Amino acid sequence: MAALTLATWNINSVRLRIEQVARFADTAKPDVICLQEIKCMEDQFPAKAFKDMGYPYFHVSGQKGVHGVATVSRTPLDVLEDCEVCPKGEARHHVVRVDGVEIQNYYIPAGGDEPDIAINPRFAHKLDFLDRFGAYLEKRGQKGGDVVLVGDLNIAPREHDVWSHKQLLKVISHTPVETEGLELARTRAGYLDVARELIAEPEKIYTWWSYRNRDWRKSNRGRRLDHIWVSPSLQAAATAHGREGFTIWDETRDWEKPSDHVPVTLKLG
Repeated sequence: MAALTLATWNINSVRLRIEQVARFADTAKPDVICLQEIKCMEDQFPAKAFKDMGYPYFHVSGQKGVHGVATVSRTPLDVLEDCEVCPKGEARHHVVRVDGVEIQNYYIPAGGDEPDIAINPRFAHKLDFLDRFGAYLEKRGQKGGDVVLVGDLNIAPREHDVWSHKQLLKVISHTPVETEGLELARTRAGYLDVARELIAEPEKIYTWWSYRNRDWRKSNRGRRLDHIWVSPSLQAAATAHGREGFTIWDETRDWEKPSDHVPVTLKLG
């Protein structure tokens, strides 16, 4: 396969932060950018701005005011058949192929504040989504092929993917039912968690910092919610450049009116 650099970023409104995307694209120069929480319909997507950046090819799954994912590419992409992993039919997932690589772009529900399905329907929705996600990945993994799965999965699965494992065990995004469910989904598919393959624990990895923290760098209460996984066939390509091929662009969190998530890039091949 040809070398391919991919980025994933929960942009938290693509129209509001299109200048930030342009700034990032000019610096990081990824071949493909996968965005989540674009918060617009397909006809509202800033297509011209992406064409001006050098991304004339795109696929958008939009939803009015909320959710939504988009994938933009420098080279032609093919839109592949989507799977129905969202119980509510929300715009949270799509699949494309770029240069022979299948790219799955996800935005898993956040789940609200209370980790109890009896009183929090948003958490029940997240767990339902996770169950469907795992079943789909197992089925897809059996087919083989080159697959990259990216997105805001809204779960920090490991002890050192959060600022305090002990304090966050009862906080949504790091509860055992979520972390175990996400890891089960990944292992059922046989996919590699690239970040943790290249950066072993106990080193901390974060991609999200709450807006509630005024000095986010000083408090550094982050979580690793944004992920890049690859199929077994891409393991060598995903790790070929070592840690230098995997970058968390935390400087974007310092930009004016930033997303609470930062981009993550991976160089394949």
